[in-house]
Amino acid sequence: MHTPRSGERRRWRKPPPLVAAAILAAALLPAAPAQAAPACEVDYRITNDWGSGFTADVTVTNNGSPVSPWSLGWEFPGNQQITNSWNGTHSQSGSSVTVTAPAWSPGLGTGQSATFGFQGTGSGAAPTAFSLNGTACGEDAEPEPEESELVVSPTSVSLDPGGSATFDVALSAEPEDTVDVTVERSSGSDTLSVTSGAALSFDSGNWGESQEVTVSSSGDGSGDPARAEFTVSAEGHDPVTVSVRERSGAGSAYEEEFLDQYEKIKDPASGYFREFDGLLVPYHSVETLIVEAPDHGHATTSEAYSYYLWLEATYGRITGDWEPFNQAWASMETFIIPGAADQPTNASYDPSSPATYIPESIDPSDYPMALDQGVEVGRDPLAAELASTYGTDEVYGMHWLLDVDNTYGYGFCGDGTDDAPAYINTFQRGSNESVWETVPHPSCETFAHGGENGYLDLFTDDENYSEQWRYTNAPDADARAVQVAYLAHEWASEQGNEGAIADSVADASRMGDYLRYAMFDKYFKEIGDCVGATSCSPGTGKDSAHYLMSWYYSWGGALESAEYPWAWRIGGSSAHQGYQNVMAAYAMSESAALEPESPTGAQDWATSLDRQLEFLQWLQSADGGIAGGATNSWEGTYSAPPAGTSTFYGMFYDEKPVWHDPPSNRWFGFQVWDIERVAEYYRITGDERAGEILDKWVPWAMENSSVGPDSEFAIPADMEWTGQPDDWTGTSTGNPGLRVEVLNHNQDVGIAAGLAKTLMHYAAATGDTESREFAEGLLDALLHHEDDLGVAVPEVRADYQRFDAPYDSPDGGLYVPDGWTGQMPNGDVIDSDSTFLSIRSFYEDDPDWPKVEAYLDGGQAPEFTYHRFWAQVDVATALATHGELFG
Repeated sequence: MHTPRSGERRRWRKPPPLVAAAILAAALLPAAPAQAAPACEVDYRITNDWGSGFTADVTVTNNGSPVSPWSLGWEFPGNQQITNSWNGTHSQSGSSVTVTAPAWSPGLGTGQSATFGFQGTGSGAAPTAFSLNGTACGEDAEPEPEESELVVSPTSVSLDPGGSATFDVALSAEPEDTVDVTVERSSGSDTLSVTSGAALSFDSGNWGESQEVTVSSSGDGSGDPARAEFTVSAEGHDPVTVSVRERSGAGSAYEEEFLDQYEKIKDPASGYFREFDGLLVPYHSVETLIVEAPDHGHATTSEAYSYYLWLEATYGRITGDWEPFNQAWASMETFIIPGAADQPTNASYDPSSPATYIPESIDPSDYPMALDQGVEVGRDPLAAELASTYGTDEVYGMHWLLDVDNTYGYGFCGDGTDDAPAYINTFQRGSNESVWETVPHPSCETFAHGGENGYLDLFTDDENYSEQWRYTNAPDADARAVQVAYLAHEWASEQGNEGAIADSVADASRMGDYLRYAMFDKYFKEIGDCVGATSCSPGTGKDSAHYLMSWYYSWGGALESAEYPWAWRIGGSSAHQGYQNVMAAYAMSESAALEPESPTGAQDWATSLDRQLEFLQWLQSADGGIAGGATNSWEGTYSAPPAGTSTFYGMFYDEKPVWHDPPSNRWFGFQVWDIERVAEYYRITGDERAGEILDKWVPWAMENSSVGPDSEFAIPADMEWTGQPDDWTGTSTGNPGLRVEVLNHNQDVGIAAGLAKTLMHYAAATGDTESREFAEGLLDALLHHEDDLGVAVPEVRADYQRFDAPYDSPDGGLYVPDGWTGQMPNGDVIDSDSTFLSIRSFYEDDPDWPKVEAYLDGGQAPEFTYHRFWAQVDVATALATHGELFG
């Protein structure tokens, strides 16, 4: 594993499984004889000196055993006195100085470094002798002796009946004598056997070269899939066990259809993925000209990644082959979870001052918005616990948006190279900023593109702008990843194969632990009746937690080149019903495999499970549909809401939380995504709170949907809401004053598939035949719309008239302040006359552009047949769900 050193412009990436053998071979090349290294190394640098005082930065690297908390000591040779310090706590007695670790980052592992800084008075030479936790840095640390171990990869393989599979064996270090290795079946079915590589030999010349072992099946596919364990052993070495199993086949006609859809999605010719170093990255859609939350089809989202995991988990359930699931998690961890080089200054984060308050606005033309140092923010109660639990200051969560093909040209950290995928962002300017009004920008701001200050001064008004990185998490995607990991664990355990995905499931638990940031107010202020940015009390612990899944959490900081490093984190004040995931909350609080390692994680998720169910009860209309959500910060400024606004634990009802263009409460899809999880949770647990919600929602959804005799179907598209829920007192009132009307219908294949899954879970839980039959009718109708790439129907995009809409157009357009000028990486000019299209001129080269151009010239609204990745996976997994629940 390579972690970039200071100054390198490379993304930290975990070695992909498919190239592990090549990396292993490189890592096992003969090395120079081991020598003792200094126990610690110190880089002491004076960063400013004005005669009577100075500032300094100190970096200490630990070459010895891990220490926690770390403590660095030295003697000043002159009259220097430290007056204040950062990223460490100093004490001084005479010339003797000790700096101890900050509470939020106490540990220093072997090979790890910590950087702190200080300001002082006086003068004198720099110190030359240092000690780390009492050990002088000039003393040598004893080298660890290298012992030869068996290196086997992978340790779990699957094969078709009658087929074969391979795994590799090597040694980790040069042996003194020849090592003879044997491979034999130690337990399980004799249908599986070693057909080559049963006896291997390694010596000083070939110890690092992988040798292949082949196992084969003599089965014909009848009966239960065969499985066995094979032991790789050698005298003086710990044995390694390899699990081998036959893949299963489909158990029903619907599962056969799943496998057909799976093959279409995974077929490279279909165009759903791009491959990087043996790992697959899903596109948002096969087609490139598509504008919705992502503004280009070959972008991708954390949502798409969560669906990629779902696809492979379902494949593992049906076939018993879990390697694709592990590959999907590896791709996610490599490309869309920021690594060490992507978030380099987290050690400078101060949980007692998480971020500077910036008010939001509902009008994009009010931006940039000024930072307000006068508003007191609360304390972050998670950072120290997470850093202590996982031994790192880095956040383990997905950023929401990637430019997979580097279409915009930002490259890595905005350097303009062809490095792909590239972290980018769009939405920054309040709840009324639609995708048509966004300015795409790099997640790493170096001022290389945009204007004088990059893109920062389009969004925030500051006295000085710093080069920085920042990421935004979409909690619904991370929660779905946790949900899917739970399902994968349950399915693999039923096969006796849970060990094959244990590492991925552990990573999901870690992701869920960090996902708790979505449970907290944006600026960690107290929850409930929070009115007035200066008067609303800052939180001091978990009193800033609403325990719901908010719209986002975010984190950022200075680039590693900063003279004074800093970092920040924020939660989310607004919660939308569509983002809630009771399955993730259940998994994180009740599943031993997913329960977080942190001391308070499981309890927080248990509280969240109850709170989410209450939230949905509170928001359920008299008709059955679930209304928008709630906020702890009205209009993003902690303003007073309209008089009489109803409340939930002191949070204010918001009919369209966070997203107003279009209103976030209108789309039926958010209903389905949330309630599908409620239905699955109800089927698994029998929790009557979930059952009561479903007993109202399911009839409402079916009454407003239809399946025709010729496999035509229609589901709700847009909805309109009136009234509000009653104040929440702990018991649902039925909300007689909250109503919903379905305005129109469509044939959204992904949401139709999600509705089918919801109805199937409900039917399996209750025995209700009507909901099962309706779900089967939807599945059959979807299959009626199959094509070479999956399942799709044409759709008309009248909203594409906004491609070239100016700012003052009736529906609104891109806002750039008068006098602001800059450039996109391809040279597109950004100024007050810019439009969505003018800063994305690459769209004019898209093969589908003539259809849009004709529309903009006065023609008919264009029609497209889109193959969105998430929708295709929803169809595929709906087919598989029928097989799982009904055979």
